[in-house]
Amino acid sequence: MEARLQGELSVYTGSLEFKYKGDVWGDGVTEQWEYDTREAWCFARPADFLDIKIGRQILTWGTGELVFLNDLFPKDWQSFFIGRDSEYLKAPSDAAKFSFFSDAANLDVVYTPQFDPDRYVTGECLSCWNASLGRPAGRDAIVHAEKPDRWFQDDEIAVRLYRNIRNYELALYGYRGFWKRPAGQTASGTAAFPELRVCGASARGQVGPGIGNIEVAYYHSADDESGSNPLVDNSEIRYLAGYAQEIGRDFNASIQYYVERMLNYDGYIMNLPAGPPRDRSRHVMTLQLTKLLMGQNLELALSAYCSPSDEDAYLKPKVRFKYTDHIVLEAGANIFAGDHRHTFFAQFEDDTNLYAAARYHF
Repeated sequence: MEARLQGELSVYTGSLEFKYKGDVWGDGVTEQWEYDTREAWCFARPADFLDIKIGRQILTWGTGELVFLNDLFPKDWQSFFIGRDSEYLKAPSDAAKFSFFSDAANLDVVYTPQFDPDRYVTGECLSCWNASLGRPAGRDAIVHAEKPDRWFQDDEIAVRLYRNIRNYELALYGYRGFWKRPAGQTASGTAAFPELRVCGASARGQVGPGIGNIEVAYYHSADDESGSNPLVDNSEIRYLAGYAQEIGRDFNASIQYYVERMLNYDGYIMNLPAGPPRDRSRHVMTLQLTKLLMGQNLELALSAYCSPSDEDAYLKPKVRFKYTDHIVLEAGANIFAGDHRHTFFAQFEDDTNLYAAARYHF
């Protein structure tokens, strides 16, 4: 029950570019109005080898399709799970981005002076698993986290070194900051964001008639290097392999296989807190199907996630119709299922929903 107005303004000068985008929306359930600045940045190119963008901006990199390994920029999972427009999955960052270009390779450096976490599910709008209670919970047990928020101390830095070799995109990544969603708790039981270090690599290019990609990331949990602290998540290695191909006229398909493997698992088991244990490895298979019809004005899409290790699944079918150049209509669903309520997708089983939306551009 949202009514939303988005305003956008772009200004170009001889050497600078400015952009603003903001949303005002009314929530028909809570009967409250809210505001969010999506973008407010300044872009400059002081030299042929350097681009600079400073301010609130949407950032992304990596090769996964709705699966993120080395992309440690904030996401809005609540928006994604309730049917808001797909652009709202990417939450904004208050950052400075420096892009350096050369014949050998290109380098992106993103500095965020104050930690920007994901907009994760807290129980306020969607219910989720509450480990302390041992059951799914909603507004009766909203997750309150102790967020690192000191300017220039609780900061983040992300780097990407990339280049094309024979039409293959190769990249190396690095990140220093914090887990983007609560991955631990304080001694008093408050959810917390432990320190995190990430390094990784990816490759993407033509494989047969389609496009293949692989990506790997090592998540080093800096606050629990031994893996024996039950209040902090263990280090992990994450893998992804994917393939995308046009399988018919205006009909695209992609598949991915994703693995999260916990390190120091023996230490985790020996110091296991109350509640069901996590598996050493979590496997997820994804399928994305998109078909365009009626002169590409009608889009039929399906995003499907299945975890054989967690025994849960998530389906997101969608129909999008461009009624006119100004009016877009959309309907879809978010369907969660699983055998164990503590697993990632199954915890949202009570949040299964249907949605419909109309968007007018002017």
